[in-house]
Amino acid sequence: MSRSRPIVAIDGPAGSGKTTVSRLVAQRLGYVVLDTGALYRTLALATSRAGLEPGRDELGPFCNELVERGAIVFQAAPDGVSRVLLDGEDVSAAIRTPEMSSRASVVSALTD
Repeated sequence: MSRSRPIVAIDGPAGSGKTTVSRLVAQRLGYVVLDTGALYRTLALATSRAGLEPGRDELGPFCNELVERGAIVFQAAPDGVSRVLLDGEDVSAAIRTPEMSSRASVVSALTD
């Protein structure tokens, strides 16, 4: 599999400007920002909708299957903020709740 663009990873402590820099770079270069926090929140939303509670054995395999089949898509937007689609549905707002943030921590620890 070949890529026409390189992958750029930006890491750093909370509050250091990672999101701002990522959005500006993506907007300028026409890249898509893959926000790992949004990825885990989307997995949290999917597990919630499926009725899977944190700690269940099938939670990890369920999340891995979603990622492997491409159910989660990050879509570029003119403002540099990526839209997040779950099975074609824009869930960008739905994943930004306190409940999804809390569930995301559990999900991130259970996925490969």
